[in-house]
Amino acid sequence: MNWIFWSVLSALFAGATAILAKIGVKDIDSNLATAIRTSVILLFTWSIAIATEQHGAIRSIPGKSWIFLLLSGLATGLSWLCYFRALQIGPASGVAPVDKLSVVFVIVFAWLFLGEAMTLHKAAGGLLITAGAIVLAFA
Repeated sequence: MNWIFWSVLSALFAGATAILAKIGVKDIDSNLATAIRTSVILLFTWSIAIATEQHGAIRSIPGKSWIFLLLSGLATGLSWLCYFRALQIGPASGVAPVDKLSVVFVIVFAWLFLGEAMTLHKAAGGLLITAGAIVLAFA
């Protein structure tokens, strides 16, 4: 199974997440909803790490990896807090496409910080994603 398979599954679960979260956040504070979701993810992912016996490798993680994983975790937390608040006050069919502008940011950040090539195809795709998000957000 290659990266495309896993990416499609990720998109499928992300789509389900938007609908399930929109229903779940309806009658509670969006920050509390995010905390509950994060707790479930914490238990679920540690269960997988322990079940696959990968938890012992935690001792050998380099310091640089720790720093960037912690920063990634903070960015994820901020993203989820904003996402749940947006879902609470906006339509899921508008919030999710705007949230997917993250793809455009990844293209630009990968070019700027990781040295990935900015090709005509990537630029055009990014512009199409942006246009699609705008159309769906204001539909």
